[in-house]
Formats: sequence, C-alpha cells, structure tokens
Amino acid sequence: MPAGTILIADDDAAIRTVLNQALGRAGYDVRTTGTAAGLWRWVASGDGNLVITDVVLPDENGFDLIPRIKRVRPELPIVVMSAQNTILTAITAAERGAFEYLPKPFDLKELTSVVQRALQGPQHKREQAVQREGGEERLPLIGRSPAMQEIYRVIARLTQTDLTVMIMGESGTGKELVARALHDYGRRRHGPFVAVNMAAIPKELVESELFGHERGAFTGATNRGIGRFEQAESGTLFLDEIGDMPLEAQTRLLRVLQQGEYTTVGGRTPIKTDVRIIAATNRELRQLIHQGLFREDLYYRLNVVPLRLPPLRERGEDIPDLVRHFLRKAEEEGLPVKRVEPDALDLLRRNRWPGNVRELENLIRRLAVLHAGDTISAATIASELREPAISGDPGGDSEHPTLSASVEKFLARYFAEQGGRLPPPGLYDRILQEVERPLISICLAATRGNQIRAAHLLGLNRNTLRKKIRDLGLEVIRGLKTE
Repeated sequence: MPAGTILIADDDAAIRTVLNQALGRAGYDVRTTGTAAGLWRWVASGDGNLVITDVVLPDENGFDLIPRIKRVRPELPIVVMSAQNTILTAITAAERGAFEYLPKPFDLKELTSVVQRALQGPQHKREQAVQREGGEERLPLIGRSPAMQEIYRVIARLTQTDLTVMIMGESGTGKELVARALHDYGRRRHGPFVAVNMAAIPKELVESELFGHERGAFTGATNRGIGRFEQAESGTLFLDEIGDMPLEAQTRLLRVLQQGEYTTVGGRTPIKTDVRIIAATNRELRQLIHQGLFREDLYYRLNVVPLRLPPLRERGEDIPDLVRHFLRKAEEEGLPVKRVEPDALDLLRRNRWPGNVRELENLIRRLAVLHAGDTISAATIASELREPAISGDPGGDSEHPTLSASVEKFLARYFAEQGGRLPPPGLYDRILQEVERPLISICLAATRGNQIRAAHLLGLNRNTLRKKIRDLGLEVIRGLKTE
C-alpha cells in the first residue's frame, strides 16, 4: 500500500472532502485545511511528504507560499491546482518549483498518479522564480479546453530545459506563438528570439541566410553576411516550415545539432554556437523522408520533444474566449467596441475552421472594421460563413478556384455521400494517389517524358519518381510534342 502524509490546502470544503476520500482510499494519510496559514504551520513543523495547494486561498496566494516552502523544505514536492486554467498559471507553477500543475476540474485517477510519481523519489530542483513586474500579463495563448491544458502543461515543463522541440500542427494553429512562449518563459528569455520561415526563402539562399557568408562566397557577396544562427546566439532560433528546407541546408543543420558548430558559406573555420532550436511544420515529415526530401537522421535530432497543436475544430469550447480576445485587440487599436450574440458564438463553434485560429481572427477583425452595429448577430455570422473566402486560405474566384478549395469541396461532397457514416479506412493514401496521378502525368508531359527533368520539377528523387510511375501504372511517352 502507498505510504505518506499529504497536506491539502483549498478554500472549497467540497474539494477538500473529495480529495481526502480519494487519497485516503489509496492508502495515504491526508490532512486538509482551508487556509495558507494552516498549511504553513504543518510544513514549518516538518509534517507531510507532499503538498497539494490551490492558487487562490483566502489569506495568501498559493504561488507566494511556494517559495517560502521551498526555502525551508526544498525537497518537499508541491502539486498546484487551479481553476485559472491559463498558460501563465501552468508556467508560473513550474517556475515557482511545483512538481506538477493540475487544472480544475481534474480526474481523480490522474491526481493519484501524480501523487505516486511525486513520492517515488526526490524532487528535481527547479530554477528560482522569476518575479514579473506589473499586474496581469497578456496571455500568449488563449484557451481553457482540455486539449490546450495539456499543451500548457507540456510548455511549462519545457521552459525549464533547453531541449529541441518539434511543433506540429495545421496552418493557423499558432505554432510561432508556442515557440515564442517557450522562449519568453524559458531559460533563454533574455536572449534574442529569431524566427525564420523556410518556405519564404529562395532555395539557393537558405544556407547563407541561416549560417551567414564570407565576402566573395558567391556572386553579389561584396561583404560578410551575418546568418540567423549568429543573430540568435544565446537565444532561440525558430525554424518554421522545416519541411521546406533544402537537403544541402539540412546537412549543415544536422552538424549544428550533433557538434554544436557550423561554418559560414565560403568559410573554413568552425564557429561554436549556443542556440536553442525550435522547429515547426504543417507537413508530414515521415512522408517527406520516404520521398527522399527530408533526412531521417535530422528528423530524429529535431523531434526530441514532439508537440502537436490541436486544430480549432478540436477545441471549439475555446472559440468564445478567442473571439473576446480578438475583439479586445481591435478595441485597443481604436476600433469601435463590439459584442457577439450567444447564438452567433454557437454558429462559430460549429464551423469547421480549415484555416484554424488565423481564419477566426481574420473574420473577427473584418467584422470589427466593417460591421455597422455594436452587436454581431447570428445572421451576420451565417452570412459571413457562407462567403467562399471564409473557407480557409483564399479560394480564388468561382471560375478559377484554387486547388485547396477544389479539394475541400470534393471532400465535403464525398463525406456527405456517406450518409452519416465514416468513409472506409485508408482515406489519406487514396486522396494522395488521386492528386499524385494527374500531377505526375502533367509534369511528365511538360518535360516530354524526361524523367530527370520531371523529378527536378517535382522536387523528387529520380528513383522515387520511377517508383511512383510504376506504382501508379503511368505510361511514359518520350519525346512527346506539345502543340
């Protein structure tokens, strides 16, 4: 049976009773109090093997109590619970030295598991709390859904380390916001945060952009150029859309991760670097590995801590908070005060949001500027959501829809045809094959059947292209003339 005395502080008698019963059944000796003073008396007397405390107590804030406990009993594990379920709550708990943070309401099985882990060994030492000036801080991430609570807890743990992080998520889910939170609340907060979007840099300039170049390294290099690694020294380098990085640059990046040094383009002397790397992607990197477009060894070096951001459709309960946040931002920018009717919020919650939080923000900002009244009604939202441009990325006009808009329309019709049932398994591969066949056929026709040129055009390895031609049963006609 488990053994140990657990000290619980919460001003809610019902919660104290529930925790007392649950942990008592698990075999622990439990003491409960409704005040910080009561908890402090037990701790100062040397009682208890574990503390569970709420943040808001009638006589003292739980976060202010934690440093005092740590000074007199540094090895005593502390679990923080709070109904203020924001990322700053989770991060503050970690910074003050808490073993774990649990957002209310929590599962009692999860609480018991946390207690068991905390009592298994000595508490790892945490960094001293960083006192922040001012009152309430602006929240870097918005949302109180279970999906976001898990993200907050992972971020809180990661701020105490320099581990490499791979953030995965659809476009518009807030990958750069998460990267900034990891930097702003982490060990390197006083260093620079440098963000680079790999998809926005011409392929031939990526290495120079990242690692810098020497004078005369290439045509037009009249002076020495400073790379992003040098700019991010002692800070964080955020590599967005890492799946678009050329293979040559991937090799250089791998060396940095393995040896902690790099050379500039045209340089010979290795340069030591002290940079935390956070990468992000909205693509399936394992698929790129199979296509020969991404190094497998680099993937494992970057994917030390994978962090998946949920799409907005998986956390619809966060939409009201997000809407209020975006309206506040618009108001701070001098736009008129607006409110959204409950029925309108319900419509927003039910929307699929292929463009995720970015799409929602664009909609709210547009309404803040263009909507004439003080109140945004359900009819207004319904009208906006019917517009083609609200389906995510711009879909082009009705005569020339984009590929994304066409695929989305096809999939919506395909799912509707299932009569409420899900399609057969393997949908991902079937859709990819549907797109690959015409894409490869057209590229082969454009290059007159020249597979080397077609592979270059597609950005594929030649052997990968040959395998795809074989698998798809495509006929290659060499020397095809175009009219």
